[in-house]
Amino acid sequence: MNTTHTRPLRRRLGLAAAGSLVLVAMTAGPAAAHAEVTASDPRALAENVTLSFTSEAESDTAGISELRVVLPTGITPDAVTLKDAPKEWKLTPTPDGYAVGGAALATGTDAEYSITVRQLPDAKSLAFKTLETYGDGKVSRWIEVPTGGEKVDNPAPVLDLKAAASGAKPIAPSTSPTPSTVPSAQPSTAAAAAPPASAASTEKDTGSRTGAVVGVAAAVVLLAVGIVWWLRRNRGRGQA
Repeated sequence: MNTTHTRPLRRRLGLAAAGSLVLVAMTAGPAAAHAEVTASDPRALAENVTLSFTSEAESDTAGISELRVVLPTGITPDAVTLKDAPKEWKLTPTPDGYAVGGAALATGTDAEYSITVRQLPDAKSLAFKTLETYGDGKVSRWIEVPTGGEKVDNPAPVLDLKAAASGAKPIAPSTSPTPSTVPSAQPSTAAAAAPPASAASTEKDTGSRTGAVVGVAAAVVLLAVGIVWWLRRNRGRGQA
């Protein structure tokens, strides 16, 4: 065997292998932290669906304390309820979605929680833009929505939906006002025309007093007339 030609070939193969390892190391690296969402029934117009979210911790100095989510078109804050979350975490509706959070988790611990949605909209995919807030105030923004298959640096959690089930229809939005917003009933015309009980009583008392005064005055007048008549009669008899 000709070793003169074998050695350069081995050298070239070795360099190629080394270069491949370096390329793999450069492109692989640690996976970037991100947020994800899954559904118990990922179909358009599905009802009472559980959405489960996972936000990976990316801070080495603090834990996640809050996740604020912007809901996609077709899901309103009042259609969302908290199903499961870290201990003592609570859900608070916001004008465009909700925030779920509480005491900061241990550093390096992923935040996992789930919500129940009254009904998913009739769409092909749903993006849940998420802001992760850490105990030290750091904020990670997972709000980019890829389009056309392109990759983004901070992708929002996206849920792909299947076609709606046969016969599925949108649920009419709730229109029942909450007790705190129920307007007071306007009084009816009859009720408005009738005087209050206290006013009626006052008017009755006033009328009674007026009648009594008129009666007394009439009696006084009659008495005076009688006295005058009696005096004239007696005077006439005396002169006779």
